[in-house]
Amino acid sequence: MAESPQAGQIHRLSPSELDLPLGKRPRLPGKGGSQKATKRSKKRQQKRTDLPELCSSEDVLWRDVIAVLGKDVVDKALEDGKEFDSPFDFHQEVEVEVSTIGSNGEAIGRLRNEERPWTVILPFALPGEKVKARIYRNARLHSFADLIEVITPNTKLRDSSRIKCQYFGTCGGCQYQMLSYETQLDLKRDVVVKAYKNFSDLVESSVPPIESTIGSPLQYAYRTKLTPHFEAPPKSAKKNQAPSEGKPEWLKIGFNRAGTSKTMDIEECPIATSVINEAYRPARENIAKNIYTYKRGVSLLYRDSLPIPSAPSGGENTDPVDDLSACLETHVCVTDQRATAREKVGDFIFEYKAGSFFQNNNSVLVPLTTYVHDAIFPSKSTEAITIDSDAPQPTHLVDAYCGAGLFAITLSPHFQTVAGIELSKDSIKAAKTNAELNKIPSEKISFRAGDAADIFATVGEFPPDKTVLIIDPPRTGCDDNFIQQLLKFRCKTVVYVSCNVHTQARDVGKILKATEDEEQGRKYVLESVRGFDLFPQTAHVESVAVLRLV
Repeated sequence: MAESPQAGQIHRLSPSELDLPLGKRPRLPGKGGSQKATKRSKKRQQKRTDLPELCSSEDVLWRDVIAVLGKDVVDKALEDGKEFDSPFDFHQEVEVEVSTIGSNGEAIGRLRNEERPWTVILPFALPGEKVKARIYRNARLHSFADLIEVITPNTKLRDSSRIKCQYFGTCGGCQYQMLSYETQLDLKRDVVVKAYKNFSDLVESSVPPIESTIGSPLQYAYRTKLTPHFEAPPKSAKKNQAPSEGKPEWLKIGFNRAGTSKTMDIEECPIATSVINEAYRPARENIAKNIYTYKRGVSLLYRDSLPIPSAPSGGENTDPVDDLSACLETHVCVTDQRATAREKVGDFIFEYKAGSFFQNNNSVLVPLTTYVHDAIFPSKSTEAITIDSDAPQPTHLVDAYCGAGLFAITLSPHFQTVAGIELSKDSIKAAKTNAELNKIPSEKISFRAGDAADIFATVGEFPPDKTVLIIDPPRTGCDDNFIQQLLKFRCKTVVYVSCNVHTQARDVGKILKATEDEEQGRKYVLESVRGFDLFPQTAHVESVAVLRLV
C-alpha cells in the first residue's frame, strides 16, 4: 500500500492520479464529425453570451472576480469581446500572487498585466501568497488551476501545524484547516457582508452592521453525517480480477478530489464524529472483499445517532426522555437510509429517517435555536430600536420548511400555537412523532405536508401582530409565490435561517423593497444579520436574518 501523506504535506500527484476527469482534459478532435463540432461550437458560443444564473456558485465567483479586477476593467473587456481571451494554455504552469479568498473558499489571484486583465482561481492558497499553479480550465476573465506549490507563504495566516487531516490539500471537503478558527470566522463574516452587498439590492443604510459569526463549540469531530462513495469495478478489472487479500489499487472509497468529480481514497475524516470513523474503517474492508459483486457505484451513509430505546415489555408505559438518560453517553452509527436516527437538542429528542435532512452538527444546534429564541424575544437590555415596548408579545409561531420540527418543537414552550409545513412527507411524519416524543399536545402544535406557501392558507386565524414566521428554505431560497403570500399575511416578525446567504440576501431585499413605501406598521426593516458556523474547516456559512414590521 502506498504511504499516506502526512498532515499538511503537499501531495505530489502520481501518474495514475494525473488521469484527469473530463472537466480537466483538453478538448481533442475525434469521431464526432463536423456536425457535432458545430453543435459544440454553438453551445460554447451561447455559454459565452450568458452570464451566470443569479446567486449560483458561478455567479458568486463572478462577483468576486469583478471585485478583484474592478468593474471598469471588466466592463471594458466585455465591451471589447475579450472576456474569454485567456492568456494561458491548458496545463500551463504559472506563478501568481493571491489577492483574496472568494466567497466559495477559493483563492483568487490577479495577473499583473494591465493590458490583459485576468484572474486565477485555485484552492488552498491565502492572500499575499506567491504560488505556482497549473491551469486546467479557462472561463470568463478567470482560469481555474490546481495548486502545485506555495512559493512565498503568508506566515501570519498559514500554520500547517493546525492541520489534522492527512488528505487536506487534496480532498475537496475542507478549505481552511491551515487557518486559526478566529480567522475562519472572520472570513465567513466577510461572505455575509459581500452577499448583502452583491445580492440584496438594498441601499447601505438598510443593512445593519453584520455581526461576528457565531462559532461551533466543536471544530473537529462534529459532523454527524458522512456520505463517502465508490465506483463499481471497471470492465478491465472485472476481466482480469484475481484473488486478492487487500483492496484493489483501482478501488477508491472516499470523497472527491478538490476541483474534480474523481473519487480519492480516504480512510478517515477528522471532522466526522469518532462513532462514524469507527464504523467506516471496517466497512471499507468489507467493501474491498466484495467489490466485484457491485454492478454500479454506491453512496454510503454513516449517521451518528443515539440508540433507539427498545419497546417496554409487559405493557409498561415509560417516558422516552427518562429512557434517554440511561444512554446519553452511548452513540451508534446508522447506515441504513430508511432506519431511524435519534439525537438530543437541549431538552428535546428528535427522530428522523437517517437518510433525510437534519442539521449535521449537533454541537451548534442549541446555540442556534437559542439565538433564534432571543431574536424573537429580545431582553430589555438588548432590545433593538425596531422593538415597540407596547407591542403585544408573540403568541403564534409559523415554521415554514419545518423539516423534522427543529425550530417548531424547541420554540414551542414559548408560544400558544405552533404550525409547521414541509414538502417531504417523511419529514412531516417525523415532526409529528417528535411532537409526541416531547409530549407537546396536538391542540398546540400541528404539522402538514405541502408547499411552504400553502401554510398561509391554514393559519388565516393567526393574529399577524402576534405571529412569528420562521423560514429555513433549501439553498434555492424562497420563490416569488411564497414571498407574495408572506407579504399578504404580514406577520410582525420574520426570522430567516439560511444555508445559502446569497439567496437569503436576495429574498430579504425583495421583502424590504416591496414594503419600503408602506405606511407605519406595514413596513419591514432588517433588524440584524449574523452568520453561524455549522461546518468548521470549510468555507460554508449559514446565516440568520431578523425582519420586523415598523
